[in-house]
Amino acid sequence: MCGIVGAVAQRDVAEILVEGLKRLEYRGYDSAGVAVLNSEGEMGRLRRLGKVQELATALEQTPLAGGTGIAHTRWATHGEPSERNAHPHVSSDDIAVVHNGIIENHVALRTMLQGLGYVFSSDTDTEVIAHLVHHERKSHDSLLAAVQATVKQLEGAYGTVVMDCRDPERLVVARSGSPLVVGYGLGEHFIASDQLALLPVTRRFAFLEEGDVAEITRRDVTIYDLNGERVEREINESEVSHDAGDKGPYRHYMMKEIYEQPTALQRTLEGRLANGKVALDAFGDNAAELLAQVKHVQIIACGTSYHAGMVARYWLEQHAGVSCNVEIASEFRYRKSHVFPNSLLVTISQSGETADTLAALRLAKEMGYMASLTICNVPGSSLVRESDMAYMMKAGAEIGVASTKAFTVQLAALLMLTGAIGVHNGMTEQTIGELVSALQALPSKVEQALSLNDAIEALAEDFADKHHALFLGRGDQYPIAMEGALKLKEISYIHAEAYASGELKHGPLALIDADMPVIVVAPNNELLEKLKSNVEEVRARGGLMYVFADVDAHFASDDTMKVIPVPHCNEFIAPIIYTLPLQLLSYYVALIKGTDVDQPRNLAKSVTVE
Repeated sequence: MCGIVGAVAQRDVAEILVEGLKRLEYRGYDSAGVAVLNSEGEMGRLRRLGKVQELATALEQTPLAGGTGIAHTRWATHGEPSERNAHPHVSSDDIAVVHNGIIENHVALRTMLQGLGYVFSSDTDTEVIAHLVHHERKSHDSLLAAVQATVKQLEGAYGTVVMDCRDPERLVVARSGSPLVVGYGLGEHFIASDQLALLPVTRRFAFLEEGDVAEITRRDVTIYDLNGERVEREINESEVSHDAGDKGPYRHYMMKEIYEQPTALQRTLEGRLANGKVALDAFGDNAAELLAQVKHVQIIACGTSYHAGMVARYWLEQHAGVSCNVEIASEFRYRKSHVFPNSLLVTISQSGETADTLAALRLAKEMGYMASLTICNVPGSSLVRESDMAYMMKAGAEIGVASTKAFTVQLAALLMLTGAIGVHNGMTEQTIGELVSALQALPSKVEQALSLNDAIEALAEDFADKHHALFLGRGDQYPIAMEGALKLKEISYIHAEAYASGELKHGPLALIDADMPVIVVAPNNELLEKLKSNVEEVRARGGLMYVFADVDAHFASDDTMKVIPVPHCNEFIAPIIYTLPLQLLSYYVALIKGTDVDQPRNLAKSVTVE
């Protein structure tokens, strides 16, 4: 959600900045802009509504020369998507600002600044930062001091970069709640909201901590903490590999990432299963001691990650012998809750920067949880740095907004956590051995599930004229039905809902007719016969069924039901396997509907605001 790139160098940086924005397109945005200062302090600014390519084309027509610059992709919060609301915002043609996050007291600040004579040219909350820095600059002898004075007046979340025409070889950046990373070069330095933006120019990064303000020049990076004290932040060499333009043979990142799942699962499991057991150090150096004490698990997540947590609740309570609650992060942080003895807090986030999840972790630290664990895909992210333990997913960069490989890797991690906790709570060696064997077989089973691609592509034609869909599942397949519904609505814009199959007669049956496709996940487990009864309830009311069923479940296609046989798998990994056909279905329906698969409207990959 929103992207920031900044640079201070001897060479012209405009093209570097725009290339960085292209690498952040996966985050979701509606406009883009760039501002550059030359050595004489003259500013050039370009902003465009729409894709970054529109900005790149404008830059070709109107080149901007200069070695200091900032650039931004905006996801609208305050003010409609438009060129006037696009970043960077300026004040008196001196101060330029880009900003991620939300300034909650922007109305009061705007009123105060208007009283001082400032005229606003946008509807954004960000513009108050530009004018406030300009105002503070009048009474401070440096841009750094002016920004430090400004951020003390801001309420809310911000990752912001400020540029001053009167000091053209310097950027000042501030971070509170919205991530920023410094990139270190040779005689040049960079800033971005994600290290992916800077991989073409550097591999050396330091993550700013909460409350940090940094001054960046070509030669130096000086960081100050919340108290204004100078601090050092560890510089790390990035191992991330990502070419933003490389989809390989695939039309979309989403399909590429669906097919990367066997490899991603292999990476996440490698070295973490040994001698029929889960290696506890997969969760951190101190995991063996902490996990041995766990008697309750509280999972906090959003969206797809929340669905992964819901599956884990079934696993943890059924197999690991501990109670488990799962809650949406934005709900958890705004209600009073009880902390059970020996409770482990588990946060799940692909990016590690999800605003609500991060805020929930910080709140939980004050509530008395025994320890915290994050399951995350991004080393060095805020959740990783601030948690007691971290399981690094190793899924590789996920670019498509609709999560695919991150979800299945999250499930694999949670199944491993089930084994790691269960060993201390009565899980038998036989059960642990079965769990580990199922995980070891997982990559090859996922390969088998992907062989359904052609059948599902043909099936998707049935959804060309559909506007609604129902998904059904029982037990640990209910959250998988929820994830299937989410995927379909995210990228095809079909209204989709999921229900536990037993809930049909409590309302959803009223919706059943020939125009309401019903998608069912039906592994061969102890709930199969119950599920078959639910299927008959739908058929009796004229509904058209699409059943993804175990090859041994004895479903047969007819005029009212299309059955897609799914390869048999162990019950432990069935939720992961049944995710694959639902991902493929949503992808092919989106193609038929002609939507933007990788960047669906109104959505962002990394949600760094409430």
